[in-house]
Amino acid sequence: MSRPVVHGTPIASWPVRLLKAVVLIIFCAAVIIPFLGVVSTSLAPAEQIARAGGLVLFPESISTEAYQSIFAGGVVTRAIGVSTFVTVVGTLLSLTVSSLLGYALSRPAFIAGRPFLLIVLISMLFSPGIIPTYLLVRGVGLIDSLWALILPTMVSAFNVVVLRAFFAGLPRELIESARVDGAGELRIFTSIVLPLSKAVLAVIGLFYAVGYWNAFFNALLYINDTTLWPLQLVLRTYVINDTQLGAAELGVEHLPPQAAIQMAILVISIVPILIVYPFLQRHFAKGVLTGAVKG
Repeated sequence: MSRPVVHGTPIASWPVRLLKAVVLIIFCAAVIIPFLGVVSTSLAPAEQIARAGGLVLFPESISTEAYQSIFAGGVVTRAIGVSTFVTVVGTLLSLTVSSLLGYALSRPAFIAGRPFLLIVLISMLFSPGIIPTYLLVRGVGLIDSLWALILPTMVSAFNVVVLRAFFAGLPRELIESARVDGAGELRIFTSIVLPLSKAVLAVIGLFYAVGYWNAFFNALLYINDTTLWPLQLVLRTYVINDTQLGAAELGVEHLPPQAAIQMAILVISIVPILIVYPFLQRHFAKGVLTGAVKG
């Protein structure tokens, strides 16, 4: 007996569909339950956290004491400000420099295009290493400076290649007609190329923003002043290494449970990207595929 067919494709039997549903539910639960535990623990009262041994799935009541302590003006509040500054300024600078470089490399009239493209491709294959990079950062005086969290990683070779491929796929006739009308390269780039590149710019901007927001290793290497620590380094120090946060460091008199504070820091480190991502999701597939296939 043949299986039912819809548009030339056989319909899977109910055991196969049931198995797929079970596997999907298991994977969803593996993602949702830990996240639910983190959020619930950050909002649970101190007594319930003590009874549960540090992890709560369903809080008996909502307590915002951990979040109030974090935003009281202590080390976590400063770290949020540092991470926000680095992410916003770094993303804007990275997008500007990467798009300008990608556009220049996409123009056939650019004489030095091939040598510069070769340099960009080589940088994708070979890394200078931690010690030479540290010596360079120290040599230019960026130790204990927020610019040490931005400038060493400001340009990603992969993102430049994606932008170059996208710009090379734009209609050449449109650019040539603007040049005939007297527009210069900068005018063409700002008035024609950028408005047509919103999708790929949104995707590349998301890549850069996530990278800056989640980065902690550069801060670990270059930042000795704790007042300049970004949020991810605070997260690593006080959550992953399980270092105790004191009331003086948080700027409060009454200290909530350490588990609640740690989970609240973790939630704050995740939420900004979760908020931004849905607004850029519709551009994601279009921007990446268009930039990667052409060129």
